[in-house]
Amino acid sequence: MATRAVCQFLQRRYASAAAAVRPPVAEVRSQRNAVFSREQARQRALYPRIEKIEVSVQGPGLDGTLLIMNRGVSTPLSCARHLTDYHVTNSALALVDGEIWPLHQPLTRSCSLTLLTFKENDPTLVNQAYWRSCAALLGQMLETAFKDDFTVELLSVPEVPVTSGAFCCDVALDPQLDSWTPSEETLRSMTRGAQQLIHQDLAWEPLEVVPSVALEAFSHSRYKQEEVEQKAAQSTKGTVMLYRCGDHVLLSGGPLVARTGLCSQYEVTALHNLGRGPSGLHRRAQGLSLPLQLQAHHTVWRKLRQRAEKLVEESRCEEVTPSSAPDSTPPPTGQ
Repeated sequence: MATRAVCQFLQRRYASAAAAVRPPVAEVRSQRNAVFSREQARQRALYPRIEKIEVSVQGPGLDGTLLIMNRGVSTPLSCARHLTDYHVTNSALALVDGEIWPLHQPLTRSCSLTLLTFKENDPTLVNQAYWRSCAALLGQMLETAFKDDFTVELLSVPEVPVTSGAFCCDVALDPQLDSWTPSEETLRSMTRGAQQLIHQDLAWEPLEVVPSVALEAFSHSRYKQEEVEQKAAQSTKGTVMLYRCGDHVLLSGGPLVARTGLCSQYEVTALHNLGRGPSGLHRRAQGLSLPLQLQAHHTVWRKLRQRAEKLVEESRCEEVTPSSAPDSTPPPTGQ
């Protein structure tokens, strides 16, 4: 019993010390943005000359459509702009030669392209990317929800299936908030914060990087640095995927949809305590959302919300192997 008390005391003390030296959120975001922009510019410079590639578009009414695009510059979204407004507005993800591909990821070779929406016959890939994106949005909101008054350490984003009933984002809040329990009004305020990001219709920009770049981007977070090393070890290419949404840079275990504006109904439903960890008291924020192309009647939404309030436990989380980043030629190298 005494040993447990000492451990809890040391964990609190460590967390408090870490909070005291952590710079303001704006400074952290600025540093991560600088690393992201520098690496993005370096990768774009790998294609100094305009080289043309052929993109064969697949899909209802599109088979046989051939687009001449720019290697290393054009993206699946660029291709969608040569088609119809429907494809620009509703495309969430792409398949390039059958491989999952973010809509903003540059194309590096001649290929076949299929644009995916939420109304596919088999929407599994899009739904999982959407769930992951909603969790990313939740983390982005939480990071600034408490201003600079209290620290927020973003931990992991559990890879949970849509059937779990809620998407999740694990966080460690300032030790001063250990006894705090969010009210319904607090959850509504968090929901409004997330909806503001949705209304801004921000793009999720992907960037495949070597671990050294990601480690520099997350130099203020020991937890994220460990996560970078884990994801790099799991990747067949030894790389990790970063995304930028507005001024927020995040590490992702799989593809995200094209933009925040694809989210429609969105609500933060709960903030559960998970117990103590190295970063202090761990909590699991949860939420519920439906995409722009799908809507639920308020009575159905209410039932879905009640389910999303319940803690999504690890036993309810299916093991999902992190998707590898799209194959790029040449692969990124650190500088």
